[in-house]
Amino acid sequence: MIKFGIIKESKTPPDRRVVFSPSKLKEAAEKFPEAGFKVESSDIRIFSDQQYRDVGFEVSEDIADCDVMLGVKEVPIPALIPNKKYFFFSHTIKKQPYNRDLLREILNKNIELYDHEVIINETGARLIGFGRYAGLVGTYNIFRAIGLKENNFSIPKAETLPDLNAMLSELEKIRIPVYKFVLTGSGKVAYGAKEILDHLQIKEVGAGEYLGQDFNEPVYCHIDVLDYNKRKDGSTGTIEEFFQHPEKYESDFWRFAVASDVFIAGHFYGQGAPVFFTKEEAKMADFRIKYIADISCDIAGPIASTLRPSTIAEPLYGYNPETEAEVDFREKNSICVMAVDNLPCELPKDASEGFGEMFLQHVIPAFFNGDKDGILERARMTKNGKLTERFKYLQDYVKDEK
Repeated sequence: MIKFGIIKESKTPPDRRVVFSPSKLKEAAEKFPEAGFKVESSDIRIFSDQQYRDVGFEVSEDIADCDVMLGVKEVPIPALIPNKKYFFFSHTIKKQPYNRDLLREILNKNIELYDHEVIINETGARLIGFGRYAGLVGTYNIFRAIGLKENNFSIPKAETLPDLNAMLSELEKIRIPVYKFVLTGSGKVAYGAKEILDHLQIKEVGAGEYLGQDFNEPVYCHIDVLDYNKRKDGSTGTIEEFFQHPEKYESDFWRFAVASDVFIAGHFYGQGAPVFFTKEEAKMADFRIKYIADISCDIAGPIASTLRPSTIAEPLYGYNPETEAEVDFREKNSICVMAVDNLPCELPKDASEGFGEMFLQHVIPAFFNGDKDGILERARMTKNGKLTERFKYLQDYVKDEK
């Protein structure tokens, strides 16, 4: 019997999401009778303690008897229990300085850390995440921004709504300007954003048509890396080469910057890749983009107007291209920026249900089939107080400073 503990999210600010909803946890218990599940009491979780009790689970202040701890965000250092297995987003794989002490303590306490971000298949594709919900909420937010800035409709914040269906219902009430929307990315974030555009019945057009003409209705164009980057030598590139050798490429996004009113950024941005547009380009008279939903939210990165992350409380800010400074998003000549970096928190119920579905499909079986697909092996960052082979590159990040 392996005993799994659903831990309370105790990071500040509080996060209401959870790995398993009560119904999905019940399904997991039925599918894997050799697994035990216990829920740590929480007063902030989107599902109440009683909802877990109602479907037959023990809820307790103490889950130290569990073998595997399942959480969402980083576990505060004082809450870590030695010699356990933990699953959560550790935000350490890019050597984030603010979590170095956390990873050191995980090693000191002989904890086996499995990071949700590196739960991948044999080809390296991520199996678990909240990306779809980031795309859904980020795109909803930019429509809300259009209504607020142009004072032509008003929809509530996503976080005030009970679920995704309620959010989609709000969108059905709005009147969309005759705008051109460009959407970047090919993963779960971009397809979450696409769900919103399709729900609104905005017409999708190909890049040639989008760039070559204007329309009398709102349209969108969904583009990938070779649409907005080109090889410096003028030859035909490949997606594989772009990711391996981004230095051989330069940005070709300008043609979309002069043709688009709204930019929805759902791409993955790799180190060394060309930027989308520069501060200088944003000053040019024919730069057309007025709204940017920077769901990817790379600060000081590929989108010059993303000066900082915004918050769920204050999701919008303005960028004045002339002064390169932040201003009120309602200012006439500003670019309205939405750069919330924890968007799925606005739909905690749906995000948790979707996450649990993926976790039950891909991760829980690995504990009982000898990890035949290598899911656990690839995601295990630490073991026996040391970094595992795949994560040895973090050694200099965690070593003691002399």
